[in-house]
Amino acid sequence: MPVVPVAFSLMASFMSAITILGLAAENYMNGTQFVIINIAYIFGTPIAAFVFLPVFYQMQATSAFEYLEKRFNKETRLLASSIFIFQMVLYMSIVLYAPALTLSAVTGLSKWTSILSIGVVCTFYCTIGGMKAVLWTDLFQGLMMYSAVFAVIAKGTIDVGGFSEVWRLADEGQRIQFFNFDPDPTVQHTVWTLAVGGIFTYVSIYAVNQAQVQRLLTVKSLKESQIALFLNWPLTSLLSITASLAGIVVYANLAKCDPILRSEETNIEKADQILPYFVMISLTMLPGLPGLFVAGVFSASLSSVSSAINSLAAVTVEDFLHPVWFHRMSEKRVTIFTKLIAFSYGILCILLTLVVDRLGGVLQAALSLINVVGGPMLGLFSLGMFFKRTNSKGSIIGFLISLCLCFWIGIAAAMRSHKLPINHRSVDGCPVNGSVITEFSTHNYANGSFTNSTHFTLETDDDDNGYVFPLLRLSYMWYAGFGYITCIVVGFCSSLIWGERSYVNPILLSPIVHFKSSRKYPISEEFKLPVTNGSCIANE
Repeated sequence: MPVVPVAFSLMASFMSAITILGLAAENYMNGTQFVIINIAYIFGTPIAAFVFLPVFYQMQATSAFEYLEKRFNKETRLLASSIFIFQMVLYMSIVLYAPALTLSAVTGLSKWTSILSIGVVCTFYCTIGGMKAVLWTDLFQGLMMYSAVFAVIAKGTIDVGGFSEVWRLADEGQRIQFFNFDPDPTVQHTVWTLAVGGIFTYVSIYAVNQAQVQRLLTVKSLKESQIALFLNWPLTSLLSITASLAGIVVYANLAKCDPILRSEETNIEKADQILPYFVMISLTMLPGLPGLFVAGVFSASLSSVSSAINSLAAVTVEDFLHPVWFHRMSEKRVTIFTKLIAFSYGILCILLTLVVDRLGGVLQAALSLINVVGGPMLGLFSLGMFFKRTNSKGSIIGFLISLCLCFWIGIAAAMRSHKLPINHRSVDGCPVNGSVITEFSTHNYANGSFTNSTHFTLETDDDDNGYVFPLLRLSYMWYAGFGYITCIVVGFCSSLIWGERSYVNPILLSPIVHFKSSRKYPISEEFKLPVTNGSCIANE
């Protein structure tokens, strides 16, 4: 495949409808602090490109988890594959849920009617398409995502009288914030949680996640694969920054006539519905723009769901079914069964949206899930690529302990009740007759600040009045880093206690560990040899 569509596909796989709706909601409700996560992308890209990618590219395996079998043993591979399937199925449910919020807010259809219709279309689309189809459609869908966000920014900025006015109103509402250096790890978004904790999140996605590794192996050479990763970086940052800017633009337009505070009139109950609500009251006067926005959000969802289903089908076939059954079947039958597996995953995702509806904001829910599993998974691969003395027993122990701790923290955080902040939002700027759409003027707020506006203080969680174990209050942006460090420390120490040091093929080590570049080792029969006692039997 060419480099450009692969780069767009890398971006579109995880920068989905969650990004467009979630980032806009985050900036509308809390401010611009989350933009700092783009610093993490600067450091995470070369780590993924030069530390992890050479090892996977050398193997050229359909499943990234094949590495774990060759470095450790089959049990490690199956364990990691099972956890990945669990993670991606839940993640797809969140991705499927996000555009359903949009469709229900824009069209008036019930949320569950929207989820069912979107789910059926996504499942059908993903079942009939292969990797090449997914990559090319991701390119088109990525362009649609940018178009949708740019349309919101342009129209919303014009409505308030220019970008300087948008910035002034956002600044008055204390939404412009970039330099929160609070070292407290329980504070949700600071420079440290985003710029440092975000590195672990980014690397766990782009270095060891099956969906991304599978894409990176579709180009002709390792160099082109690395170029695709570096092209993905500005594409990802551009969407992240523009989606954040869209949230600030919406804040400048709606902060004094907040639809959530008037949920009985607007039926807007979640912050993730803010952006589509604004589209309906502002963009409808220009024919085609609401449709462009809906198409952009749906494109974002389709690109992520297709990527996830494609990777899930590949992992299920390669790691579970092929070794015991599919190797006896013809290629045509394997293809049919693979499509049926993809179809089954799509149906499962539709059913699991019932769970997602109770998780709160889609951005935090998605990133929490990615971090809870991604950190320990990154640690497991790092134990194999960075340390010669680690073995299968130690790695499994480290992986399971870190995974359990991360799930404990994540589930405890999800179970605590979270109230939406109502800081610097009010209903004082609403039309007198209470009309929402018909009385909305595109120049309501162009003449300066709102008069007689009411500023609210930030509401706290129900648990703030009682003691909560500090670890359970850890920011969700630290989950991946905490899981990674725990897996490395426990896994390495356990390997020293249990098991003897055995020979490790240098081709299975990261280039930063072995003095020779992994690209100098030819792809050969080494990888087809059996695995015994947690080590790869091969000759240099």
